[in-house]
Amino acid sequence: MDIQGKKITIIGAAKSGIAAADLARDMGAVVKISDGKKMDEIDGMLSLLKDRSAVVIEAGGHTKAFIQDSDLVVASPGVWHDAEPLKWAREAGIPVLGEIEFAWMFCKKPVVAVTGSNGKTTTVTLITKVLEAVGMRACLCGNVGTPFSKHVLDERVDIFVVEISSFQLELCDTFRPHVAVFINFSKNHLDRHTMQEYFDAKARLFMNQVATDFAVLNARDEQVSSLKKKLSAQVKFFNKPGETINPDHLAVLEVARIFDVPDVVARKVFETFPGVEHRTEKVRILDGVTYINDSKATTAESGAWALALLSGPIIMIAGGHDKGDIDFSSIIPLARAKVKKMIVLTREDVVRQRLHKAFEGVVPLEDQTDMAEALRSARAQAIEGDKVLLSPMFASFDMFTNFEHRGKVFKEIVKGF
Repeated sequence: MDIQGKKITIIGAAKSGIAAADLARDMGAVVKISDGKKMDEIDGMLSLLKDRSAVVIEAGGHTKAFIQDSDLVVASPGVWHDAEPLKWAREAGIPVLGEIEFAWMFCKKPVVAVTGSNGKTTTVTLITKVLEAVGMRACLCGNVGTPFSKHVLDERVDIFVVEISSFQLELCDTFRPHVAVFINFSKNHLDRHTMQEYFDAKARLFMNQVATDFAVLNARDEQVSSLKKKLSAQVKFFNKPGETINPDHLAVLEVARIFDVPDVVARKVFETFPGVEHRTEKVRILDGVTYINDSKATTAESGAWALALLSGPIIMIAGGHDKGDIDFSSIIPLARAKVKKMIVLTREDVVRQRLHKAFEGVVPLEDQTDMAEALRSARAQAIEGDKVLLSPMFASFDMFTNFEHRGKVFKEIVKGF
């Protein structure tokens, strides 16, 4: 795409928006950024721009005139696909792209893209490390923390490994990964999608693939595996009946085989992998009690995954921002067997009510509205051999910027004991 001299408006001044703005400037565009937050709230992010003085900023709300004076609008992942500024753009006949799609327009290297409801970050991190183990210069980016736009022009990269969410896929039209991985599907983001909309957004990962591409699907996930009959790519299944190791590892093995990486190399990476920050991350052992940060667990299924990995007894800190109805059936047997106390940490009554309704009679419950108080209570009740697990099962926005912020606060408090 030739955007030299074009007016590109970025909606949202978060990390992906800033990266897209810098990419647009690098490609010779005239760049504007519009954000609903006040200037003092986004000033820190704006300071990350390569040349802030060259970018026109609209803060404190979006205006139609600012949006309609554009040749192209690029939306950050946090912007809903039907948000008002995107509607204004479409009504004016202005193309609207997501940040992933925008970066893809300038991508000259193959892409491995991973989506799913749980385990994406672990999977993309392991894929990157396995490819690096055989000398490939792999760039880990996307929803994992570093935007695709930030790296897409880097000539040193051989291959991009991209974690991609349903939010990002909603605004993709031509994005075509050489290898597309769908690791699992379960309830999530029901504040933004219906279940069918959520699945359909995930399935967009495969829509532009051709016969020379690869689709890697979870054989034991009925909805994911059912996609095979609709795909043009070569289908590879993982987590097949009889396979008993970690499903994330099995997905990585299938991707590695596509690139002719020997299984022994991948398994060596698995053995030495310390884990991903905010995903069952061991923070500290204090007085014989292990404190574990699993802040990235924003679904019941991811909470169940954490409990399945750990032995009890566990004091579990759960709660956060409501994302719609959650089915706790997958975690209740594990909670009954392993959790000695659940501390409900939230400032939202609806979340408190959901957790009490699901777990009363299953585990003892305690309500808290402050992380420090929750941890002080957990410490007072824990005895040698116990684990204190932050595995919220909800989004972080009731009191934190994102799950990383929530996890960092947890770690700082624990390390300060």
